[in-house]
Amino acid sequence: MVRFQVLCVCWFAVAEIATAQSNYQVVPLRNPGTIKGTVKWSGPLPRIPTFAINKDPEICDPESKKTRDLERLIVGPQGGVANSVVFLRNISSGKAMDIPEPRRFMDQKHCRYEPHILLVPENGPIQIKSSDATLHTVHMDGAATYNLPFPFTNKVVSRTMPTAGLANVRCNGGHAWMNAEILVVSHPYYTVTDGSGEFELTDVPPGEYEIVAWHEGWKVLRQEASFDVLTERRIQRPVFSDPKTWEKRVTVEKNEASVVNFVVSDK
Repeated sequence: MVRFQVLCVCWFAVAEIATAQSNYQVVPLRNPGTIKGTVKWSGPLPRIPTFAINKDPEICDPESKKTRDLERLIVGPQGGVANSVVFLRNISSGKAMDIPEPRRFMDQKHCRYEPHILLVPENGPIQIKSSDATLHTVHMDGAATYNLPFPFTNKVVSRTMPTAGLANVRCNGGHAWMNAEILVVSHPYYTVTDGSGEFELTDVPPGEYEIVAWHEGWKVLRQEASFDVLTERRIQRPVFSDPKTWEKRVTVEKNEASVVNFVVSDK
């Protein structure tokens, strides 16, 4: 039997998303279950923010669209919300870390980050490259602070992410619309929804848990001046709203699949 209940809709400090389980232990699994479900949008969609492509259009804008979707809110035809992070908050033991490699490898392609949301184990490496024949400078702040230039294409750079938490990513090479988020996590029960808003957490020990859907936030609050290290000129960069979370309780039974569906909105 699947049981869950809504706890709350709340804002909370970004560090909490990944630091609550620093004492997590890997243990043998006995009759683990699965949690699957969806994150779906309810109500009218807000205005999706875009940004003018005002640098390197031959590389950044091969289709001559003139503007770039900032990718802060992606809702599919059936209402599924992509790029939502779903994780278990109160889990202290379970399977070994198994974050998929594609979530730990970031490319810079057509002046956007792929993927937009990354999951990296605490004390583990993130690998970054640039497929673009222009200078990008990856700047991280938050759980990690790096400023990494990429003057050459396809050269992979690796850095260790030593502290659990959230790292914001932007380009200090003048491509002000580029943005991504890296969640440095201390246990493996994190996943990212696909284009249909679907998710699955596997090999979950039987028990009761708090399950959280996290979204980076989709509103542009303002623009602020930033510095282009290449042209040595000031540019305008978007400042985004804070992340948002939705919480439920779920009971995982032995060898069974529990279903948890989140409904999110602009309210």
